[in-house]
Amino acid sequence: MTIKEAQERVDEWIREYGVRYFSELTNMAVLTEEVGELARIMARKYGEQSFKEGENQDPSEEMADVLWVLICLANQTGVNLTEALKKSFEKKTNRDKTRHINNPKLR
Repeated sequence: MTIKEAQERVDEWIREYGVRYFSELTNMAVLTEEVGELARIMARKYGEQSFKEGENQDPSEEMADVLWVLICLANQTGVNLTEALKKSFEKKTNRDKTRHINNPKLR
């Protein structure tokens, strides 16, 4: 699935099953919540914390939830994520093309 197709499919799902998008502010809060849920799993899986009994240990579900809400926000605000990501690649390449290669901390 392309990013464009993902944006279209989320929009179709919202219109068919979700009734309407939550407000942009609500979705921003939901995005923050989902990132927190992902952070909890990452802290327990790769950090020093341990999982509680019965706690979700699979980050893929939370990553998908983060992506879902981010797509909702993009759709609501008229952002074409494909174009935005292309611009981000260009910006990062122009800004950082030698920065990381020349960083002794990364060797």
